Amino acid sequence: MAPEKETEEIMEVKITGKSRVKPNKKLGRSECQLVTFDLPYIAFYYNQKLIVYKGNEYEDRVGKLKDGLGVVLEDFYQLAGKLAKDEDWVFRVEYDDDMEGVEVVEARAEWISVEDVAVEEGTSVLKELIPYSGILNSEGLHIPLLSVQLTKLKDGLAMGLAFNHAILDGTSTWHFMSSWAQICSGLPSISLLPFMDRTKVRNTKVKLQLSPPDQDLQNGSSTDDAKPVDPPLRERVFKLSESGIDKIKSEINSNMPPGSSKPFSTFQSLAVHIWRHVTQARQLKPEDYTVFTVFADCRKRVDPPMPESYFGNLIQAIFTVTAAGLLLMNPPEFGASMIQKAIETHDAKVIEERNKQFESAPKIFQFKDAGANCVAVGSSPRFPVYEVDFGWGKPEAVRSGTNNRFDGMVYLYQGKSGGRSIDVEISLEAGAMERLEKDKEFVLE
Repeated sequence: MAPEKETEEIMEVKITGKSRVKPNKKLGRSECQLVTFDLPYIAFYYNQKLIVYKGNEYEDRVGKLKDGLGVVLEDFYQLAGKLAKDEDWVFRVEYDDDMEGVEVVEARAEWISVEDVAVEEGTSVLKELIPYSGILNSEGLHIPLLSVQLTKLKDGLAMGLAFNHAILDGTSTWHFMSSWAQICSGLPSISLLPFMDRTKVRNTKVKLQLSPPDQDLQNGSSTDDAKPVDPPLRERVFKLSESGIDKIKSEINSNMPPGSSKPFSTFQSLAVHIWRHVTQARQLKPEDYTVFTVFADCRKRVDPPMPESYFGNLIQAIFTVTAAGLLLMNPPEFGASMIQKAIETHDAKVIEERNKQFESAPKIFQFKDAGANCVAVGSSPRFPVYEVDFGWGKPEAVRSGTNNRFDGMVYLYQGKSGGRSIDVEISLEAGAMERLEKDKEFVLE
């Protein structure tokens, strides 16, 4: 049995060191309250990303990344701080020079190759390459707001990142990553400074008392009234080529609904394509409701508009609901029209009403409160994920971690091949995923 045990030990990701990185210069103390756009994510999990690079210069790269991190945190200092709350449960993000900063974990897993991590099917290995699995954003009161794990692979480097979603959204995440890469690539300063005063978009103090977690569930005790266990999920990346995306878009736009003057965007075309095919794979009854949810960037929707460099969460969930039978029996442009209308009518007035509703009765959302038979889209193919080059080339793969996944969660990334190609990362119940994989109309060449 000894050789088997040896193999098990070899196949583990081994942590070799932990350190903290702070801004290189003294910045003093600052604090900024979390605003209405931030608070819904307190009970979500840390937002996890995995970026994989080829090459063997592990020690040099780690040193370069740490040095660059110390520089870029001078501008993105909130990531080196922590969450805090006052006696009224008003949350804030604060930074002080005495704080410990960003956590950097160094690790080795030289039995894993870049190719192993870049596979289309989600694997258990991914979980070990990204920190803070199963950690809620509310834990940012006690732990770093950003943890970075740098794992040496057989032929490359895996960069696992866990960002506290209560203080930033996807736009801010990739602004930070691009800026960090610019510094590591030799630029003396970043090209776009973050706009750090989130109270410019909203300044209402919201008391958000967190209720303690259910003790029975936490302790794993089972009773007759225990909630049913969710079915196992599978995760899969579907790579849609530029020609496949163009075909989906042109087919939907060739049958514009009467009275419709505006063509469907690439996102709207792809969104209804995913929604319909996932609904079909789930084998829902015609009368079953299904919800399509997109987390939309509101920087240009609010009044006054905020700059693209606004640092924080400036997103809201937009919901579209219909019966599965209506979605599937009607042509794709039926669903596309509903999505288009929901997105276009989500203007400053609607955003203001949603904020006031939340502020009058704050509600803690869980990451899977997106709706029945839901398809929920996070991330965006507009994020420059494959442009994050620290000086040793572009990534070989970009993936999401296991946090904030549920049946129907979709992450969209620009395709590695560039152009208009898009990677569609989906989590589905195993049976539905198997049917989706066999659906030749889903991934068009």
